[in-house]
Amino acid sequence: MRKHEDKRENRRTFYHLCLLVVMCLTAGRICSVTSREGDTAFLSANDRSRWCTVASLVEDGTYEIDRFVNYKNKKNRRPWYTIDMVRHRGADGEQHFYSSKPPLFPTMVAGVYWVAHNVFGLTMSEQPIYVPRLILLLVNLPLLYLFCWSSIWSIEMVGRGDWSRRFAATCVCFGTMLTAFAISLNNHLPAAAFTGLMIYLYFKAAEKLDDTDAFHLRDMPFDFWMLGGVAAAFTAANELPALCMLVLWGGLVYRLSQKAIVPFALGALLVAAAFFGSNYAAHSTFRPAYAHRGNGAEIGSVELLKVWPTEQIQQTLTEKGLIQPGTSIDIRPSGEANRAIIETDSHQLFALISDLKSNTSTIHHWDDWYDYPGSYWNDGNRKGVDLGEPSRLLYLVNMTFGYYGIFSISPIWLLAPLGLIDGLNRGPRDYRRFVAATGIATIVCMLFYVLRPEIDRNYGGVSACFRWMLWFSPLWLTAMAPIMDDAAEYIKQRFLLLALLGCSVFSVSFALDSPWQSPWIYQFWSFLGWIG
Repeated sequence: MRKHEDKRENRRTFYHLCLLVVMCLTAGRICSVTSREGDTAFLSANDRSRWCTVASLVEDGTYEIDRFVNYKNKKNRRPWYTIDMVRHRGADGEQHFYSSKPPLFPTMVAGVYWVAHNVFGLTMSEQPIYVPRLILLLVNLPLLYLFCWSSIWSIEMVGRGDWSRRFAATCVCFGTMLTAFAISLNNHLPAAAFTGLMIYLYFKAAEKLDDTDAFHLRDMPFDFWMLGGVAAAFTAANELPALCMLVLWGGLVYRLSQKAIVPFALGALLVAAAFFGSNYAAHSTFRPAYAHRGNGAEIGSVELLKVWPTEQIQQTLTEKGLIQPGTSIDIRPSGEANRAIIETDSHQLFALISDLKSNTSTIHHWDDWYDYPGSYWNDGNRKGVDLGEPSRLLYLVNMTFGYYGIFSISPIWLLAPLGLIDGLNRGPRDYRRFVAATGIATIVCMLFYVLRPEIDRNYGGVSACFRWMLWFSPLWLTAMAPIMDDAAEYIKQRFLLLALLGCSVFSVSFALDSPWQSPWIYQFWSFLGWIG
């Protein structure tokens, strides 16, 4: 066996060891995951929202989650209740609760639960601790393995050093917050896993011959590129801002092979059909639930009086053909200022918006699914980080180097900007294009979150990191590979890399109890009184 082949075989053994350890570590945590109250395996409102959909689909055959969010146990507690839900009119004409999360991934998880339910006779509503653990083992462990395996072998193709490749594999398995999120049902793990798969497919199709030669393009079968389209689109289905990377992947694939764009597009269309189809099945509309957060189209206007002009409103709605003559209506304040809710006796909802300047009120179709009695998202009910950060500059600082910081919580990402800059002028053109696309997507997504309205500038809510950028992990790790190669040639720089990894692993280990807690930096600064 040649020396380089011997090293590669040893690395392969090391990779398998890392994968074994991270899989066993995660499996152990999943098998012991329990809510704070000890009555479910749900860790936050975020994952409870998805679990409600999964259980309701299998046990009740509907996306309506009323039974679960209203269920009270013997301690008079609602263990399934979640703030991440919306309410709108269902097919029966009544108002029902639904998860606010895109239904595609929970629907797929429900398929796993359906098998467990029918084969083993297990019911999640009766065993809310052990059944979710079983499903997490069947869903999250394969996804974590896919993320780790695809990232490691992408770096194996891009990198060149033995020590640096081993170091990168260690970062993949133990240095990113995805390991902590693998113990909970969430959208970030599947997004990262399928991003990793797309990266692997890209470099598999454009294998590097050596450090100086260009990528060697091989003709790949139709289903190979169709799988790539599925991977890139499924990432976007779980992380909406990843749409920009889906477009960039299309450009990268086209530059590799013009023939590949057809199967790639077909794979992406397949996911798009599943995404919008499941959304329509859940909500009878193609628009996702989080897009229903305002006022609908204007219907008409009435005079603004000290009391609500009930008769005028009834007449306007009747003339527009929206209600039948004689339909009674009830008007009450909503959760937003200067807006009232108009509800008919058949549970239709409309909005009444008061304009003090023009002394008129306009009637709109109701389109705020987050406004319902007791909603956490109404004015005055939100608290903590969910209030939103007023300053965009402060938001940018905190999401990068502050108490929710990408770089402060996982210092290994300090290598990412260096890799993105250096990679633009290094390596074959297909690698440089990949780095450029990753850099563009990173900037676009960061700007997307910074420029969001104040209510959305909440750092991802109560979570152990700025979780909305977790799907970039395989992209950044692959782009960092050449920088790791350079640093590994010097002993002092190796120690620096190990220090960055050590700090990152600390953050991961802190969140292994639950990723749905404030970052350790946030908690420590709160203890010091630096955060009010």
